[in-house]
Amino acid sequence: MQKKKLSLVVPCYNEEKNVSLFYKECEKAFKSTKIDVELVFVNDGSKDNTIGELKKLIKTKGYEVKVVNFSRNFGKEAAMYAGLQNTTGDYVAIIDADLQQKPELILPMIDVLENDESYDCVCYYQEKRIEGKFISFLKKSFYNVIEKMSEIQFVNGASDFRLFRRYVVDSILSLNEKNRFSKGIFSWIGFNTCYLPYVPEDRANGVSSFNLKGLLKYALGGILSFSVAPLRVSTYSGLLFSFLSIVYLIVVLIQKIFFTIDVPGYATLIACILLIGGLILFCLGIIGEYIARIYMEVKDRPIYIAKEVLSNKGEKDD
Repeated sequence: MQKKKLSLVVPCYNEEKNVSLFYKECEKAFKSTKIDVELVFVNDGSKDNTIGELKKLIKTKGYEVKVVNFSRNFGKEAAMYAGLQNTTGDYVAIIDADLQQKPELILPMIDVLENDESYDCVCYYQEKRIEGKFISFLKKSFYNVIEKMSEIQFVNGASDFRLFRRYVVDSILSLNEKNRFSKGIFSWIGFNTCYLPYVPEDRANGVSSFNLKGLLKYALGGILSFSVAPLRVSTYSGLLFSFLSIVYLIVVLIQKIFFTIDVPGYATLIACILLIGGLILFCLGIIGEYIARIYMEVKDRPIYIAKEVLSNKGEKDD
């Protein structure tokens, strides 16, 4: 069997205390394998000394290490894209630096691709969530909503912890949209995916940068990126209220002509104005979100800006 090369894409944001531990875990996981390992760390504008620790890893003589240092924080989506762009492996994995996802779990993923050519990628999904009940409920609800609103399949609990064959990575990179939602992109490109269950570990050090506000923003971005169903709210609500207004008009005429019932005016009028006005603003807000994304796309700004790209193979780009 031809010797394969494995590239690990590792997004880093304030992971100063974790990157060296991650490197050591990789040494433990892959020391008995015959796979060439390439580690591609992406420093996503960390505010601590993550870049300093990554530069120490550049000086190691073990694995091939590459560091993409962003000029500022561009977000995990941009970090994953940049990491994939800088990989050269036959197999490419995306994994977090906080050790909630152990590098040793990549070995069963490799086994799947090595032993079954029908699979193009492997994805871990959370068999049991470790968050609180409220966050778990929100995430489950999000997957249920986007599954119904989108034309592509979303697996509940599917993570970004994935292993791809090279041609799958090339397909992902061919989609250079600015408002990226990788879980949707991974599903949209197709390919046969094997889903494996796992339970994430506790973070080795530090705390997660995701909060409720960030999760809600992420969920909204995902829905708007892979569904036009919200835009249909305007059409459906307009038709509904037009129908109701006709029905109400008929009722008023019947009351006035046949029963001489005085129709209450002021309170009903104000209530209708407030209801319809709120609905119009809501629909305009939805349309505005889509227009904002179009605006960001047509400006054609880069997904990220790299301050430097460092490698222990002697490459350096500014």
